Amino acid sequence: MDREKELVRLAGRGDSAAMRKIYDSNVGHLTAVCSRYIPNDEDVRDLLQESFIKIFSSIGSFDYRGAGSLKAWMTRVVVNDSLRFIRQNLHVSFTELTDVELDIPDEEPEVDELPSNVIFDCIRALPDGYRTIFNLSVIEGRSHREIAAILNIKENTSASQLHRAKAMLAAKLRQYQSIKK
Repeated sequence: MDREKELVRLAGRGDSAAMRKIYDSNVGHLTAVCSRYIPNDEDVRDLLQESFIKIFSSIGSFDYRGAGSLKAWMTRVVVNDSLRFIRQNLHVSFTELTDVELDIPDEEPEVDELPSNVIFDCIRALPDGYRTIFNLSVIEGRSHREIAAILNIKENTSASQLHRAKAMLAAKLRQYQSIKK
Protein backbone atom coordinates (compact mmCIF):
# COMPACT_ATOMS: atom_id res chain seq x y z
CA MET A 1 0.00 0.00 0.00
CA ASP A 2 1.17 3.51 -0.81
CA ARG A 3 2.88 5.13 2.24
CA GLU A 4 0.86 8.36 1.94
CA LYS A 5 -2.39 6.42 1.65
CA GLU A 6 -1.49 4.47 4.77
CA LEU A 7 -0.73 7.70 6.66
CA VAL A 8 -4.13 9.09 5.62
CA ARG A 9 -5.83 5.88 6.78
CA LEU A 10 -4.03 5.96 10.15
CA ALA A 11 -4.65 9.69 10.65
CA GLY A 12 -8.33 9.09 9.92
CA ARG A 13 -8.32 6.68 12.84
CA GLY A 14 -6.76 9.30 15.11
CA ASP A 15 -3.14 8.05 15.00
CA SER A 16 -1.12 11.02 16.29
CA ALA A 17 2.18 9.78 14.81
CA ALA A 18 0.60 9.64 11.34
CA MET A 19 -0.86 13.12 11.84
CA ARG A 20 2.58 14.39 12.87
CA LYS A 21 4.17 12.93 9.72
CA ILE A 22 1.49 14.48 7.52
CA TYR A 23 1.91 17.80 9.32
CA ASP A 24 5.72 17.77 9.11
CA SER A 25 5.77 16.92 5.41
CA ASN A 26 3.21 19.59 4.45
CA VAL A 27 3.56 22.51 6.87
CA GLY A 28 6.24 24.28 4.80
CA HIS A 29 4.22 24.18 1.60
CA LEU A 30 0.98 25.19 3.35
CA THR A 31 2.72 28.05 5.15
CA ALA A 32 3.93 29.37 1.79
CA VAL A 33 0.42 29.05 0.33
CA CYS A 34 -1.18 30.86 3.25
CA SER A 35 1.54 33.55 3.25
CA ARG A 36 0.76 34.40 -0.37
CA TYR A 37 -2.70 35.51 0.76
CA ILE A 38 -2.17 36.72 4.33
CA PRO A 39 0.58 39.34 4.92
CA ASN A 40 0.81 39.12 8.72
CA ASP A 41 2.93 36.21 10.00
CA GLU A 42 0.94 35.92 13.24
CA ASP A 43 -2.31 35.65 11.26
CA VAL A 44 -0.65 33.02 9.05
CA ARG A 45 0.24 30.91 12.11
CA ASP A 46 -3.29 31.23 13.55
CA LEU A 47 -4.91 30.43 10.23
CA LEU A 48 -2.68 27.39 9.67
CA GLN A 49 -3.55 26.08 13.11
CA GLU A 50 -7.25 26.37 12.29
CA SER A 51 -6.69 24.77 8.88
CA PHE A 52 -4.82 21.80 10.36
CA ILE A 53 -7.59 21.30 12.92
CA LYS A 54 -10.07 21.27 10.05
CA ILE A 55 -7.85 18.94 7.99
CA PHE A 56 -7.35 16.40 10.75
CA SER A 57 -10.97 16.49 11.89
CA SER A 58 -12.15 15.65 8.36
CA ILE A 59 -9.28 13.51 7.05
CA GLY A 60 -11.32 10.37 7.73
CA SER A 61 -13.73 11.38 4.97
CA PHE A 62 -10.94 12.41 2.56
CA ASP A 63 -11.00 10.34 -0.64
CA TYR A 64 -7.38 9.44 -1.43
CA ARG A 65 -6.86 9.45 -5.20
CA GLY A 66 -3.16 8.80 -5.52
CA ALA A 67 0.09 10.63 -4.99
CA GLY A 68 -0.41 14.36 -4.63
CA SER A 69 -4.11 14.22 -3.86
CA LEU A 70 -3.60 14.79 -0.13
CA LYS A 71 -1.38 17.82 -0.75
CA ALA A 72 -3.88 19.23 -3.26
CA TRP A 73 -6.77 18.76 -0.82
CA MET A 74 -4.85 20.33 2.06
CA THR A 75 -3.85 23.25 -0.18
CA ARG A 76 -7.49 23.80 -1.13
CA VAL A 77 -8.46 23.86 2.58
CA VAL A 78 -5.78 26.47 3.32
CA VAL A 79 -6.70 28.63 0.30
CA ASN A 80 -10.39 28.52 1.25
CA ASP A 81 -9.59 29.37 4.87
CA SER A 82 -7.33 32.21 3.71
CA LEU A 83 -10.09 33.64 1.52
CA ARG A 84 -12.57 33.36 4.38
CA PHE A 85 -10.12 35.21 6.63
CA ILE A 86 -9.67 37.96 4.04
CA ARG A 87 -13.43 38.43 3.66
CA GLN A 88 -13.94 38.55 7.44
CA ASN A 89 -10.93 40.54 8.57
CA LEU A 90 -9.22 42.59 5.90
CA HIS A 91 -12.16 44.63 4.58
CA VAL A 92 -10.89 44.50 1.01
CA SER A 93 -12.43 46.87 -1.51
CA PHE A 94 -12.35 46.33 -5.24
CA THR A 95 -12.80 48.97 -7.91
CA GLU A 96 -12.94 48.76 -11.68
CA LEU A 97 -10.36 50.55 -13.78
CA THR A 98 -11.24 53.55 -15.89
CA ASP A 99 -10.26 53.56 -19.56
CA VAL A 100 -7.32 55.85 -18.76
CA GLU A 101 -6.02 53.46 -16.10
CA LEU A 102 -6.27 50.53 -18.52
CA ASP A 103 -3.47 52.16 -20.50
CA ILE A 104 -0.89 51.18 -17.88
CA PRO A 105 2.03 49.65 -19.81
CA ASP A 106 2.29 45.88 -19.50
CA GLU A 107 6.09 45.82 -19.53
CA GLU A 108 7.12 42.95 -17.34
CA PRO A 109 10.51 43.06 -15.68
CA GLU A 110 13.04 40.28 -16.28
CA VAL A 111 12.57 37.98 -13.28
CA ASP A 112 14.83 35.06 -14.20
CA GLU A 113 17.72 36.60 -12.26
CA LEU A 114 15.65 37.56 -9.19
CA PRO A 115 15.74 35.42 -6.05
CA SER A 116 12.37 33.73 -5.45
CA ASN A 117 12.13 35.25 -1.96
CA VAL A 118 12.25 38.76 -3.50
CA ILE A 119 9.37 37.94 -5.84
CA PHE A 120 7.46 36.35 -2.95
CA ASP A 121 8.03 39.39 -0.72
CA CYS A 122 6.88 41.75 -3.49
CA ILE A 123 3.69 39.71 -3.95
CA ARG A 124 3.07 39.79 -0.19
CA ALA A 125 3.53 43.57 -0.20
CA LEU A 126 0.68 44.10 -2.70
CA PRO A 127 -2.52 45.59 -1.25
CA ASP A 128 -4.92 42.91 0.00
CA GLY A 129 -7.31 42.97 -2.96
CA TYR A 130 -4.57 42.98 -5.58
CA ARG A 131 -2.67 40.19 -3.79
CA THR A 132 -5.80 38.06 -3.45
CA ILE A 133 -6.80 38.31 -7.10
CA PHE A 134 -3.20 37.92 -8.29
CA ASN A 135 -2.86 34.69 -6.31
CA LEU A 136 -6.21 33.32 -7.41
CA SER A 137 -5.51 34.09 -11.06
CA VAL A 138 -1.78 33.64 -11.56
CA ILE A 139 -0.91 31.08 -8.90
CA GLU A 140 -4.15 29.10 -8.54
CA GLY A 141 -5.13 29.43 -12.22
CA ARG A 142 -8.69 30.57 -11.54
CA SER A 143 -10.69 32.35 -14.23
CA HIS A 144 -12.12 35.83 -13.68
CA ARG A 145 -15.57 34.23 -13.57
CA GLU A 146 -14.47 31.93 -10.73
CA ILE A 147 -12.73 34.76 -8.89
CA ALA A 148 -15.81 36.94 -9.23
CA ALA A 149 -17.96 34.19 -7.73
CA ILE A 150 -15.51 33.53 -4.87
CA LEU A 151 -15.14 37.20 -3.94
CA ASN A 152 -18.65 38.32 -4.85
CA ILE A 153 -17.43 40.90 -7.36
CA LYS A 154 -17.89 41.49 -11.10
CA GLU A 155 -15.66 39.70 -13.62
CA ASN A 156 -14.52 43.09 -14.95
CA THR A 157 -13.49 44.08 -11.43
CA SER A 158 -11.41 40.93 -11.12
CA ALA A 159 -9.74 41.63 -14.46
CA SER A 160 -9.00 45.25 -13.60
CA GLN A 161 -7.62 44.37 -10.16
CA LEU A 162 -5.35 41.76 -11.74
CA HIS A 163 -4.15 44.35 -14.25
CA ARG A 164 -3.34 46.78 -11.43
CA ALA A 165 -1.70 44.03 -9.36
CA LYS A 166 0.58 43.05 -12.23
CA ALA A 167 1.49 46.68 -12.89
CA MET A 168 2.27 47.31 -9.22
CA LEU A 169 4.24 44.07 -8.90
CA ALA A 170 6.23 44.90 -12.03
CA ALA A 171 7.02 48.35 -10.60
CA LYS A 172 8.18 46.83 -7.30
CA LEU A 173 10.39 44.31 -9.12
CA ARG A 174 11.87 46.99 -11.40
CA GLN A 175 12.58 49.11 -8.32
CA TYR A 176 14.38 46.19 -6.68
CA GLN A 177 16.40 45.59 -9.87
CA SER A 178 17.39 49.26 -10.12
CA ILE A 179 18.64 49.22 -6.52
CA LYS A 180 20.66 46.06 -7.10
CA LYS A 181 22.45 47.42 -10.19
